[in-house]
Amino acid sequence: MLVELNKVVTFHYRLSEPGQAVIEDSYESQPLVYLHGQHGMLVGLTEAMTGKQAGDKFTVTLPPDKAYGLRREDAVQRVSIKHVANPSNRKINYKPGMTVQVNTNQGPRDVTVVKAGLKNIDVDTNHPLAGRTLSFEIEVIDVRNATAEEIAHGHAHGDGGHQH
Repeated sequence: MLVELNKVVTFHYRLSEPGQAVIEDSYESQPLVYLHGQHGMLVGLTEAMTGKQAGDKFTVTLPPDKAYGLRREDAVQRVSIKHVANPSNRKINYKPGMTVQVNTNQGPRDVTVVKAGLKNIDVDTNHPLAGRTLSFEIEVIDVRNATAEEIAHGHAHGDGGHQH
């Protein structure tokens, strides 16, 4: 079965910058599963996956505009510490360079701490990989038809059904 609109695709990947060390490797955990043609996957990966099938292995290099986008210099903003997700409820000593999750109107979002104060932190809302050319080594594990529920929800569901 070919990867096309509304197919659920399971794949492993290794991510790096061209000629550099691996940044992420799904082989160390679980493969990624997504609903092809819906939002939630990098534009360049969606394009590269189209027409592939289970067993295919390939490498694709994505420019920033097909990956996590260009860096926006105006993407730094001040956030109250009360909006930072803290599941442990322990005091956190925020430091520049830390990745934290802030609660937004669109749901949780990962950001990078630029400057920390007592009640507020300045954060960079760019994705940490924004502005970078990225290489992906891909292995397509499985391609299946999406269920009507997955298509209606716009994303793949895990084993046993609805998982959100």
